Amino acid sequence: MKVVVQRVNYSKLTIDNKIYSEINNGLLVLVGVTHNDDLDDISWLSKKIINLRIFNDENNIMNKSLLDISGELMIVSQFTLHAQTKKGNRPSYINAAKGVFAEKIYNSFILEFEIKYGFKPKTGKFGHDMKIEFENDGPVTIIIDSKNK
Repeated sequence: MKVVVQRVNYSKLTIDNKIYSEINNGLLVLVGVTHNDDLDDISWLSKKIINLRIFNDENNIMNKSLLDISGELMIVSQFTLHAQTKKGNRPSYINAAKGVFAEKIYNSFILEFEIKYGFKPKTGKFGHDMKIEFENDGPVTIIIDSKNK
């Protein structure tokens, strides 16, 4: 699994010009699933994200996690994170998992935050065209690949 984690002041996701979900102060996490992702990837990545110390403390130093600040979480599927751009100008998505498998992993990832950490992440709708408006705080953007543990 590959994720882009962004510290945000707010994030608003719309589908068909209607607000589907939104958060304030927290993390927007874009998730790309590949063919061989499994429960170990889900567990490792969720623990890494929830404990990332990327929120400022009282001394304005990034020293607090999402748990520490009682922040909100939005998780959105994004198969394009596995784009291959080495050859030509049209990205190849051969490393992105196919729909049924990817959706199962994505849903399990969301469930992991609910069950293990008591979070109820806001989400998008898997496989739908979505628009995301957000304000990146910092900016802080971190890319994590569970295959590079």
